[in-house]
Amino acid sequence: MKDQQSPITKRGGKRPAAGRKSGTGKFGEATVALRVPASQGAVIKDFLAAYQRKRLASDLDAVGELSLPALHALPVSLPLYSSKVSAGFPSPAEEHVEKRLNPNDFLIDKQEATFFVTIQGYSMIDVGLLPNDKAVVDRSKIPSVGDIVLAVIDGEFTIKTLSRKKDGVPRLLPANSSGAYAPIEITEAMNFEIWGVVTGSFRRFK
Repeated sequence: MKDQQSPITKRGGKRPAAGRKSGTGKFGEATVALRVPASQGAVIKDFLAAYQRKRLASDLDAVGELSLPALHALPVSLPLYSSKVSAGFPSPAEEHVEKRLNPNDFLIDKQEATFFVTIQGYSMIDVGLLPNDKAVVDRSKIPSVGDIVLAVIDGEFTIKTLSRKKDGVPRLLPANSSGAYAPIEITEAMNFEIWGVVTGSFRRFK
């Protein structure tokens, strides 16, 4: 009678698709193994965390103060002229007045869900958002890909265009063709939230 032997099993080694997917770490890119002195491990981790915060801050282009619409402001109706002009002023004749426009009605859909933020940087100039502009943010609207949104990343506000990668992970895109601002890749390590959709903006020239 032959001795019965247990079936041979192969264990250990690299398994297909095992481990963290490439590009899903804190820095959003592939990693390499690195040997460092045990006493310096915490120091290097702190340095990398500080570097990540600095790199992210340069692309955030954080917004300035937040403010709410006046609750009891008197409605203002100003003439809206039907004539189209390139750089002049329309005729003040009454027959050219199409209707009267309340700026609040034009800018605000839901007053109780709307607030304003002040643009500080230049990351969104290609969509007409310049420093000191007031962006109109509506928290009642559901953000969709392609919308300009007010997002919070690790406690910092920023306005960017919402995008998604193929795996569905959110991505925030700048609108500055100079290349000075990089897309912001959202990772699991970030505290990320979309506060509202930017529905418009306004500015003063004088």
